[in-house]
Amino acid sequence: MILKTPPLLRRGFYQGAGEIHFMKKDKDMIGQKSAKDFVSSRGIYLNTGSGINLQPVDIGHKDYVGLVSADTAFWALIKKERLTEALINSSLLKEYRRKEGSFIKEMDSLRFGLRPSAVYFNPTDRCNLNCSYCYIPKELRKNGKDMSLSRLLRALEILKAYFKSTMPKGKKPQIVFHGAEPMLNKKAVFSAIDKYGDDFHFGIQTNGTLLDGEAIDFLTSRQISIGLSLDGHISKVADRLRKTWNGRGVFNEVTKVIKDLRGYRNYSVICTITKTNMASLTKIVESLHGLEVPVCMLNPVRCTMPGARSSKPPDHHLAKYYLKALDRTYALFKETGRRLVVANFANILAGIIAPAARRLMCDISPCGGGRCFFAISSSGDLFPCSEFIGLNKFKGGNIFKDNIDNVLKTRSFSLVTQRKIENIQPCSYCAIRHFCGSPCPAEAHQMNGSMEKPGAFCELYEEQVRYALRLIADGKEGPYLWDGWSKGLSTTLEITEL
Repeated sequence: MILKTPPLLRRGFYQGAGEIHFMKKDKDMIGQKSAKDFVSSRGIYLNTGSGINLQPVDIGHKDYVGLVSADTAFWALIKKERLTEALINSSLLKEYRRKEGSFIKEMDSLRFGLRPSAVYFNPTDRCNLNCSYCYIPKELRKNGKDMSLSRLLRALEILKAYFKSTMPKGKKPQIVFHGAEPMLNKKAVFSAIDKYGDDFHFGIQTNGTLLDGEAIDFLTSRQISIGLSLDGHISKVADRLRKTWNGRGVFNEVTKVIKDLRGYRNYSVICTITKTNMASLTKIVESLHGLEVPVCMLNPVRCTMPGARSSKPPDHHLAKYYLKALDRTYALFKETGRRLVVANFANILAGIIAPAARRLMCDISPCGGGRCFFAISSSGDLFPCSEFIGLNKFKGGNIFKDNIDNVLKTRSFSLVTQRKIENIQPCSYCAIRHFCGSPCPAEAHQMNGSMEKPGAFCELYEEQVRYALRLIADGKEGPYLWDGWSKGLSTTLEITEL
């Protein structure tokens, strides 16, 4: 499920084949004084005192090397033989020095100036599948409760009033019915969609096994965003970890739903990547493209629960197969003219080109949990993100009992909203830290024992960022991005010569 973020910030993009490719954008910004405002250094030297800090980054390109500011997410691509020239009294440094303050404020606004505009809503704890890697505790999925229709409608009424007071006029918040499996509470969910269709943009993330023709007609006729889950191109691969409680695979059922959705543009397919299916990623994207799936997500397994950690592949092995799958999506586009957008990679690519163009808020620090969206359990309990449901330490309150603004300020939420990458090692000195964000905080807390520890897939993010910068250097980034992704963006600074 792709969760769009509000367009509060706009950045443009620059594509070119000159000596330097440079891009960084700004708009109206909020912020506070940076540490450099209190340093007596005039900031005239590169990488010392309060001077410009730019780190060379090997992007694996035969001609170009990257220069990245870890603090501002500024980047430039420079011909290798001209790197020294670029670092000594070049127009690049002069222009960057002129804009650096606004870049810092812009990142501050993106990281700390947003308010929630979406909710992940679990209308039931239960699921009809028992996927071994699920981040929701097994007991909750097996014996949990449903939210009644009356309470669900009451919760939406509360959310309607809340967002009316916080969102710009004319903007609708998003409600994503999530899980567990929301279709187990179909009557309540569909009734809510019909009653509040004018007040929210609705989506549903489902395993697809309960989507019959009638349900598909209901959702598509109302333009509901649909997210499905499928972990392979054949049942032998897809059904290894995604099974019913009695051990039956569901590949054929989900594939049928995908075929029934052919031509509907407002849906996506999530593939959870584990060590059991990573070698099949190229075949998986070929299969999804053949089924005319418009958007997919190749999500590395979340290691929040112990059952998932046994399925975690080594980063460097996963990265090899992941990048090959991305290569294949490009080749398929060139062959057919039809995109298969890998949304989580597209989000990283867009976050490099224009950070506010992100549609997902996982790969930024702090992540979107508790500040761009929050989650509601079937009992009405409020969490920063659905990844935390079942972890009582992160329960901030209850929608039927507590004021939402007060919940957002609780320690349970601030543990997530104040998780800054500057406080995480080795992330604090990583050049690409604002292209990654060290996700996921739930994963870091449960797997590594602290919110100030990195997430599970550091090297995979390294390789994705390097791959993205290579695409930009070669002018090949377009086919990897959503149609219309840059609408409303503008360029604030271009440098094509030293």
